[in-house]
Amino acid sequence: MPRNKTIDLSLDEGQAELSRCLRLDAPAAAAAVTDRTILGDCFRVLPLLPEGLADLVIADPPYNLRRDFGEQRFPVRSEADYRDWCLDWLRPLRRCMKPGASLYVCCDWRSSGAVAAALGELFTVRNRITWQREKGRGAARNWKNSMEDVWFATLGDDYYFDLEAVKLRRRVIAPYRSGGVPKDWTRDGDGTPWRLTCPGNFWDDLTVPFWSMPENTAHPTQKPEKLLARLILASCPPEGLVLDPFLGSGSSSVAAKKLGRHYVGVEQNPQYCVWAERRLALADTDKRIQGYEDGVFWERNSGK
Repeated sequence: MPRNKTIDLSLDEGQAELSRCLRLDAPAAAAAVTDRTILGDCFRVLPLLPEGLADLVIADPPYNLRRDFGEQRFPVRSEADYRDWCLDWLRPLRRCMKPGASLYVCCDWRSSGAVAAALGELFTVRNRITWQREKGRGAARNWKNSMEDVWFATLGDDYYFDLEAVKLRRRVIAPYRSGGVPKDWTRDGDGTPWRLTCPGNFWDDLTVPFWSMPENTAHPTQKPEKLLARLILASCPPEGLVLDPFLGSGSSSVAAKKLGRHYVGVEQNPQYCVWAERRLALADTDKRIQGYEDGVFWERNSGK
């Protein structure tokens, strides 16, 4: 079996996958778009989606960096212009959300302030999650950029959040006993002491997909399924629907499918749609999410 598991089939090789994608040119009912990848620009597609569709939105828009996404090139904007660009897709996105829905938006340090400002105009901002990217290029005259942000926002004060589903299993370094009985910890099969803890807003247990991981694709900014799984389990009820307006290679839809949720993904790049559809097909028979197993989020490089 080859060690390199990267999904990198070409557009020509992926015509069967591309044929499964939906193209919208008129308003669509929820049944028509549920569990589908929509090929199109979210600025055009979002107004065609039904009102109140999503329980959860996960958005990973292009950061305010000059980057090529296949044939699409994203330019660098001023902070004010990037905020306005975010508002242009957040406004039609808002109507697609149920009254108790939540929203997570990914960004880096350069775009984080503009994203927060845009979200604050339309939503209630709840928190900023920062997660550690353990790979990336160094810089000769600056600190290596090894962190990214995810802003958490809601439509209102009545929203779904399942804390028990996202507690983190941590090893206990100095187990404490009270009356000879373990206090707030237990042992697993090999005797390792551990406890389940409430997750904070700094996440250092994630692994950016790489060539030996089955979820890996050739997409330049792919997010780990484990990251998406944590957001989905916390903020989308079972059988709920996850909407991603910048689907990329499909990580949010794939994680939603593996976790028993419905999904709608919008992506304008046909090549990325091919990779997303291939991953969704593989998820029919393989529900594993690396770093999450048996209801437990394991620390990086430990457990499963």
